[in-house]
Amino acid sequence: MKEGNKNNRSRALLIFGAPASGKTTFAEKFAKKFNLAFYDLTELMEKYHFNRESILVIIEQITKTRQTIILEGCLDTEQNRAEIRNLLRRHSYDPALIWVQTDIATIRQRLKSKYHSVAKARDTYEKAVSEIEAPTDSENPIILSGKHTFDTQVRHVVAGLADLNQ
Repeated sequence: MKEGNKNNRSRALLIFGAPASGKTTFAEKFAKKFNLAFYDLTELMEKYHFNRESILVIIEQITKTRQTIILEGCLDTEQNRAEIRNLLRRHSYDPALIWVQTDIATIRQRLKSKYHSVAKARDTYEKAVSEIEAPTDSENPIILSGKHTFDTQVRHVVAGLADLNQ
């Protein structure tokens, strides 16, 4: 994966989905398995009080490494995804969207466990659902189940990336 695709462009995996769908768990494991850099953009925004413009500058700096990267966060709307994908393309990256889906009951249960509060879980879920936009067909996402085993997820993503390179 480090060499880039057939066009000699570096790869960027953009992972998005509802909260508690399994995005971070998958991204961290995938990054570790393939020795890739993983950046949680939402965490960076919250931890360091960055705004969106700062995040875009950080992404530009990351592209200078030319390595395959995994980005999560700041991808909830089609407009946000397009902005980041276009930035990556301008820096000779080939972005691939990975949409992690999980059923509502599982998401609610995971949020209840995380927050130890039904009200906080409900509020988090409702806020996220009101803000997230499903990918369009033209975005050509790799759709991943947040409930499958990691090995199954890896096979699906690798096959999806191969299909994108054809």
